[in-house]
Amino acid sequence: MKRKIITTGDGSTTIHLEEWNEHYHSTHGAIQEANHVFIKTGLHHIKQTFNPDQIHILEIGFGTGLNAFISYLEAKKHAFHINYNGVEAYPVASAEITQLNYISKLNAESEKSIFEKMHVCDWEKETILSENFKLTKRQQFFDQINDKEQFNLIYFDAFGADVQPELWTVSIFQKMYNAMQNKGILVTYAAKGSVRRAMQKVGLKVERLPGPPGKREMLRATKIN
Repeated sequence: MKRKIITTGDGSTTIHLEEWNEHYHSTHGAIQEANHVFIKTGLHHIKQTFNPDQIHILEIGFGTGLNAFISYLEAKKHAFHINYNGVEAYPVASAEITQLNYISKLNAESEKSIFEKMHVCDWEKETILSENFKLTKRQQFFDQINDKEQFNLIYFDAFGADVQPELWTVSIFQKMYNAMQNKGILVTYAAKGSVRRAMQKVGLKVERLPGPPGKREMLRATKIN
């Protein structure tokens, strides 16, 4: 599938899959979307609402590592303790990673080595990036996830339901529910009614929230036993 690097609305880059006309991040702004959907509505919300000592994150779609890198920066800034698991079936090539401009756009030149390490560290092994942040990359398909009550935050950042509907089904969200701790949170940029109903069917309490720039709504789901 032909791929190319494009610049999004906030000046940050993303990868465009031309055959699907799908992008790894919002064309209105890759960093804006990550900050709004996953950091503000996910990471900061769970810290402010439940204040866990350790935040165990499962990312569905590690992709370019943008969400992981911003989470690392937030952990350093706020002294959060994060154990991060990023699941990706098809890792992004290093040649593409070097073309992304997240380090400069996030004014994070001092953390360049961390972003690079995120992409060159071994898969299936825990890597300690700092005293506040541990990363485990897992190369697997999403339907192979079988974690049980391990995570209190899920970043659900799969490709859209229009191009990969099989990733937004009741069976996938049942796996997410099973992987979540009680009072765990799942956040996603998606807002389709079919996605919301699939989440509700497995027992998640779902909220519609204002979306990032260029998108009216997003979803946040909570597991309350």
